[in-house]
Amino acid sequence: MLLVTGASGHLGSLVHAGLVERGLAPLAGTRTPGRFAGAGRRMDFDDPAGPDLSGVRTLVLVSAGYGEDDVVTARHQRVIAAAERHGVEHVVYTSLVGAGDHLAFALAHRWTERRLRESALGWTILRNGLYAELFGQLAAPSGGAVTAPFGAGGLAAVARQDLADVAVRVAAEPAAHRGRTYELAGPVALTAADLAAALGVPYRPEPLGARRVALAGAGLLPFQPAMLMSIYSATAGGFLAGTRGDLARLLARPPRDPMPVAVAAATASS
Repeated sequence: MLLVTGASGHLGSLVHAGLVERGLAPLAGTRTPGRFAGAGRRMDFDDPAGPDLSGVRTLVLVSAGYGEDDVVTARHQRVIAAAERHGVEHVVYTSLVGAGDHLAFALAHRWTERRLRESALGWTILRNGLYAELFGQLAAPSGGAVTAPFGAGGLAAVARQDLADVAVRVAAEPAAHRGRTYELAGPVALTAADLAAALGVPYRPEPLGARRVALAGAGLLPFQPAMLMSIYSATAGGFLAGTRGDLARLLARPPRDPMPVAVAAATASS
């Protein structure tokens, strides 16, 4: 039996749908299992008892990465411990691209990778690049221009659907990917200037300090400003521009062009 965590979320829902299309009848792990007509299983990563993974052979663990490091690692520990307890054979984990070690949310991903490697479970680590949708949201135009602290740096962003398609392929044939770590950076490095040109507006690079001040007054959760600032800073510094990796090979087709995806997200967010 297959189970996908976060099946109500943006990535998890796409992975779940892709497995359904393959006729694999995955369970949907979610806090709202009633949405899945008998194919859902309640899953709350914050429940100290851990999730019910009875009968599950392959688990797609979509990272519960929105929180402080100690919160996220505790969530992932509960899930991995439950997988060990219930005899899960293979865990497919959606991690963070290797070039993302400069990002404020990298630690929990690397902790989870280490925890899986030290376990007796079969595992595959999908080091996902940042979403093209996220880049579009962060560079959405306001006041007739894209104003953001990305500098001239590029981001090898990936369409979320491509990452879901890779996860589906791996989860459908886990034995073929046992013990592998895949780097899933996007096919081209997008810049804020390129996105602005595609939107038909000017790009006005913003100092990091100005954005930090703006985020401080935006009513965000405590961990979010550091997370966002690290994306801006790492992109501006050129750390997220590398496009080499395993994406096209695992898709067995050319990756989607991330620019139209980013444009659509920017348009929807502006």
